[in-house]
This record gives sequence, structure tokens and C-alpha cells, in this order.
Amino acid sequence: MKTLTKEEQASITPEKAITILQEGNKRFVQNKKANRDLLEQVTQTSSGQYPFATILGCIDSRVPQEVVFDQGIGDIFSARVAGNIANEDILGSMEFACKLAGTKAIVVLGHTSCGAVKGACDDAKLGNLTTLLSKIRPAVEAVSEPGNPAERNSGNLEFVDNVAEKNVELTIQNIRQNSPVLKEMEDKGEIVIKGAMYNIDSGEVTFL
Repeated sequence: MKTLTKEEQASITPEKAITILQEGNKRFVQNKKANRDLLEQVTQTSSGQYPFATILGCIDSRVPQEVVFDQGIGDIFSARVAGNIANEDILGSMEFACKLAGTKAIVVLGHTSCGAVKGACDDAKLGNLTTLLSKIRPAVEAVSEPGNPAERNSGNLEFVDNVAEKNVELTIQNIRQNSPVLKEMEDKGEIVIKGAMYNIDSGEVTFL
């Protein structure tokens, strides 16, 4: 499998970009990964890159984005930060990826049993991590159930996963509110912004 050319990238619609990712994850789950020569792709991309999607995910070592979507070198822009939050640097990176480099989809990818979300649920404090986790706290507060404070912590994995999904939703809201560039592109149908959750038990990605 070869990397995309500029013409091939241009022909991909936002909806098709999501379909390509869904098909790639299906291959990953079925252990039927596409046949590609990564070193050949290094050569193919040495003079330019034409990725079709941008994925904002967590730094969690269990969720390598190119692997779980069965993509190769030059296929996706991969942004990773604990808790898949979108700060100014991430927003700027995604603006570059979409407006200047031509990607057709932004996917905010959360995952089950997220350590950063667990830290936010427990209101953990640790150096600079404290500031990062404060950006996830709104998702904790937005999940109303369970009402019992004793059950609203990292020990309740159902609560953790619900917060992780809500965090994806709030991150997408943040992207639209704080990046007029990306909001305009989405409104014009030039890109799509979607949320998704990765299941660390099955390897399956569910789009929200």
C-alpha cells in the first residue's frame, strides 16, 4: 500500500476520511492489517506529505493511533497529550494540518480506563499535571451520575469511562469555540470534526 498523493488527498471527502479510519480499525481488530512497506513509505514521503486525517488522542501507550487505525507513514497527523485536551498549541497544530496541509477530518480520540481522566476524577495534584487535569475537570462535573460522592472516583470505571466520553465532547466544543479557522472549515463542509472512543480491552474504536 502506497502513501497518498496530493491528488488522492484532494479527492477524499470528510466522510470518506472517517470511513477509511473505520475500515482501518476493523482490520486492526480482525488482525488483518494492510500490507505496506514502511521503509518504502519513508521514501515516498521524503519530498512531501498528504495525510487525510488529524487525530487528537491521549499519550497512553496502549493507544498508538497509526496502529489502531492501521495507517502507515504519511497517512495521518497524530497529536497526543494526556487526556486528549485541546490547548492553543494543539489548536494551532490542527489548523496547520487542515488549512495548510489538507487533512479532511479531525478525530478526538478518548479511551477507556484513561489515567488522566482517573486523575481528574480524583482531583489529583502533581506539578504541572495539576493544570492539565483542571482542563478535564469540567467533564467530571458534567457527568451527573452517580450522585453519591463516594462513587465519583477512579475506582468506578463506568464513571471514569463516562467522563472520558464527555471529555471528548467538551474538547470538540472547545475546538469549535476557540478555532474560528476550523469552525469555518467545518461549516463549509471542508472538514468534519468527530469524537471517538477506543476500548483498551477489545481494540475497537466507536465513533460518537
